[in-house]
Amino acid sequence: MWHLMVGIHQEKERDFFFVTVGSTIGCSDFRLLFLGSVRIIVTHKSMAGRILLLVLFMNAVFFIVNAVPETCPADLGGKCGEDGEWEGEFFPEVPKIKYEGPSSKNPLSYKWYNAEEVILGKKMKDWLRFSVAFWHTFRGTGADPFGAPTKYWPWEDGTNSIAMAKRRMRANFEFLSKLGVDRWCFHDRDIAPDGKTLKETNSNLDEVVALAKELQGDKIRPLWGTAQLFMHPRYMHGAATSSELGVYAYAAAQVKKAMEVTHYLGGENYVFWGGREGYQTLLNTDMERELDHMAKFLEAAAAYKKRIGFNGTLLIEPKPQEPTKHQYDWDAATTLNFLRKYGLLAEFKLNIECNHATLSGHSCHHDLETARINGMLGNIDANTGDPQVGWDTDQFLTDVGEATMVMISVIRNGGLAPGGFNFDAKLRRESTDVEDLFIAHISGMDTLARGLRNAAKLIEDGSLAELVSKRYSSFDTELGAQIEAGKADFEMLEKKAMEWGEPKVASAKQELAEMIFQSAL
Repeated sequence: MWHLMVGIHQEKERDFFFVTVGSTIGCSDFRLLFLGSVRIIVTHKSMAGRILLLVLFMNAVFFIVNAVPETCPADLGGKCGEDGEWEGEFFPEVPKIKYEGPSSKNPLSYKWYNAEEVILGKKMKDWLRFSVAFWHTFRGTGADPFGAPTKYWPWEDGTNSIAMAKRRMRANFEFLSKLGVDRWCFHDRDIAPDGKTLKETNSNLDEVVALAKELQGDKIRPLWGTAQLFMHPRYMHGAATSSELGVYAYAAAQVKKAMEVTHYLGGENYVFWGGREGYQTLLNTDMERELDHMAKFLEAAAAYKKRIGFNGTLLIEPKPQEPTKHQYDWDAATTLNFLRKYGLLAEFKLNIECNHATLSGHSCHHDLETARINGMLGNIDANTGDPQVGWDTDQFLTDVGEATMVMISVIRNGGLAPGGFNFDAKLRRESTDVEDLFIAHISGMDTLARGLRNAAKLIEDGSLAELVSKRYSSFDTELGAQIEAGKADFEMLEKKAMEWGEPKVASAKQELAEMIFQSAL
């Protein structure tokens, strides 16, 4: 949106008119890109003359402003055709990313991720099922609580218009094609702008989704879609847990629409992340009622999924806090208990985000195993946090050891399909080149590919599994089998304890386990 600002300053017997032309950049950045400022010196004695000159100059400025199409970048190096639309490639300097092997020094190549290579009977691409997060990749600005945005991609025109939304969508699919990734994830409000009414907002979404459907073709589809129920002020008290009935209804309508478009696009899953489903203080919160409301909301969502014939998996993404002080789906165990209490275990699985697990005081491996052993591991948001920083930094996972432990869980789970690995990760604020988008994803994909190779090596070697098996070998006995079958009562166990006397306790061999693990890296 263009802005015209006029200031008047009087000095001695002359009037100075200041006219500044600018354009808003970004949908929520609240700042201006100033294109120019002109000062007019008016020496006319009569007020009428002064006003006439000001009006004439403002008309000229408006003519210049209106002559510039809002769908073309201003001075950011973009390429526009006569119709104001982007011409050519969005990433002309980046080739299609190929596998070149560990010895390659080319940053725009895969060193470890070889999509068609078979590991433990399955292709790498089928173990990993990578996905690009639209919001971080194409809506991330580099802003933080202490600083303004730092990223100005050349295709951005400074608006949040439908035309701009469509251009981002085209950039998204070119990005996917060059990476060789055939899945993407989105929030409804990231891909299409809000309208003045819910009806208009839904219409905007339909228009952009129609283009996405066309661009997807037969091979690309969403890994998952979701509704953004945390950014708009209406959701300041939560969505499904809001104290306002009108907000609850609005959130339901928004999820209904988001689920419909996810289904239309062939999405394989649908995610619920309750960023504001929690509280700041219990002094003004009826926690029991809010939890009941959230359960009813999810129950209605599961029913609607069946009504529209959507066969995708419904996923809940745990997080302990931020933006609320306490979020109800704190971690995997808390979320599982919630689902169990309300009879929803059969309707949902978990989307585990690694950085969320560490914020809750666990490792990513811990929450993955908690979900897996309960048959509830559905998807992984692949990212990591900084151990020196206490918030959700959403960094790309580059720790090979952590990736190896993650992949151990995935292999034990038999894979993630219809889930996968979504890169819910963003560039650092200081990384501002377009190629950084590719380098970050390549690094994340290679790290998980190395993790897969290492996990397979550990499994094929068998030493770590043998150590664990030996540690619990005392239960591989008749009495152990009775205990595990629930057939050993306290009287029987007391009799054995009296008979055996003080038990012998073997070493856990932690250092040996760590040595075996590290040798695979």
